[in-house]
Amino acid sequence: MEKKPFTQIGTPTSDTDQFRMRGRDVLGEILGEKSFSETFYLLVTGRELPQNYTRTFDACMVILMDHGITPTALVARMVHDSLPEDVQLPMIAGTMMVGNKFAGTMAGAGAIFREGVDAGGDPREFAVSVIKRHKEEKKFIPGYGHPYYFPTDPRTEKMFKIALEAGVSGQYISLAKVLAEEIEQSRGKPLTLNVTGALGAVLNEVSFPVEVMRGVAAVSRAAGLIGHVYEEMKNPIAPAVVDFINNIEYRDPDLK
Repeated sequence: MEKKPFTQIGTPTSDTDQFRMRGRDVLGEILGEKSFSETFYLLVTGRELPQNYTRTFDACMVILMDHGITPTALVARMVHDSLPEDVQLPMIAGTMMVGNKFAGTMAGAGAIFREGVDAGGDPREFAVSVIKRHKEEKKFIPGYGHPYYFPTDPRTEKMFKIALEAGVSGQYISLAKVLAEEIEQSRGKPLTLNVTGALGAVLNEVSFPVEVMRGVAAVSRAAGLIGHVYEEMKNPIAPAVVDFINNIEYRDPDLK
């Protein structure tokens, strides 16, 4: 017998007799009852976000919302300059930059922390093995290092404080700190445990799936980018960017 495809997320719009999400009546149990963060967590995981974790997960949704004219914000503003009628397109263009370099490294860090906690054993031995592996592969360890925050990232410290106050186990946070200590021991100087590394630990602490952790950054940053697009409508910086570009010197490769 052929298996029919199914979803456990939500009822289709064609079913006008009910409006359900993850087994809950949307109009009676979700709308006006749950926050955006709580509903996002439920929709993705199929589980209720424990009440004592609400502030923690909400902080995860807020911390990467904006940090000024970042590359993601600049891309959104420049796309808006070309497509001024479509607010969603510059937002999408900006969120496409949430990845292995900008804003999205909590997924890689989260995978490392999950691996270490699942393996059990001595966390320092695990941390040393992570450093060795990344050295051999000539790769950066995701979640560590920052061009401006040094030797610590105050956002990391605040995120850990919020999570620990909520009563999380702290095992992922502890491993993140141990890995930072072992990186410093290996290098002979600190390497900042940045906020995306912190998010990799904290999202594990609240049992958010590693596979879609980057989605937290994308959803959060999308909100911030709408702010940048709206400001670009009122007070554009695109002309200044274009003027800067037009003053970049061209050098003929055939001339010495």
